[in-house]
Formats: sequence, structure tokens, C-alpha cells
Amino acid sequence: MPGVEQGMQAFKAEVMKREGYAVNPNQPDDVKYEVAKELGIPLQPGDNGNLTTESVGQIGGKIGGSMVREMIRLAQEQIANRE
Repeated sequence: MPGVEQGMQAFKAEVMKREGYAVNPNQPDDVKYEVAKELGIPLQPGDNGNLTTESVGQIGGKIGGSMVREMIRLAQEQIANRE
């Protein structure tokens, strides 16, 4: 669906910014490097074949978990406003 990826990237930037991360709105995906650094995971641009699945999952989980919590909050807010 056209525009969905751009919308999700903007949503990620907004959520992670609220979580206290420095997010470049032009490259919101780069927040993963800041999250990795906070978690002590040596994520670098390019090949990261030396990282474990667990380490990569910790980075994605922190970002994705924050996004899912925000989606749930927004859905609950919409439901509450309908009543």
C-alpha cells in the first residue's frame, strides 16, 4: 500500500522521540543504533553477522514494543471517545 512505509517510519520517529531518544526525522530507522548502544550491543551500519539473534531481538523488541504500546494506547483512546 503506497505511503504505509513512510507513515510507519514517521510513527516510529514520534514514538521513539517520546521515549527519550534522539531521532533524525529524515532517518528514523537510525534510532536502532542509539537503542543498541544503550543496551550495550555493538550494532554498526553494514554487516552485523557477528551479533546473536537474541541481541538483534533486544533492539527490535525495544523499538517494536514501544510502538505496539503506543498503538494500543491510541486504540483505547479512540474507543473511549466513541462511548
